[in-house]
Amino acid sequence: MVTMTNTAAERLRSILEQENQSAKGLRIRVIPGGCSGYSYDMTFDDARETDHTFDAHGLKLLVDTESLPLLQGAEIDFQESFGASGFTIKNPNAAGGCGCGKSFQA
Repeated sequence: MVTMTNTAAERLRSILEQENQSAKGLRIRVIPGGCSGYSYDMTFDDARETDHTFDAHGLKLLVDTESLPLLQGAEIDFQESFGASGFTIKNPNAAGGCGCGKSFQA
């Protein structure tokens, strides 16, 4: 299962409405690359037949079959601080990562 905090859901809902994409889900996947081996990729998309779909505060999270083992138990959050803001992923499957927080080792 992949989850999302209420803060992230509120922010995502706002973005979906601004971009007129309310019917779409948030696709989160793992792709090879980045300075630690794997990178996260998030985009708005329609569900596919082979996707695993999770409900997060009324929003759809879409995860493909290949990414699910590396994202199982992950939580998407949104953090805002002075000078920086963005979505973060707390991933219990990450054995290590880089300073930017966008890539990890499995």
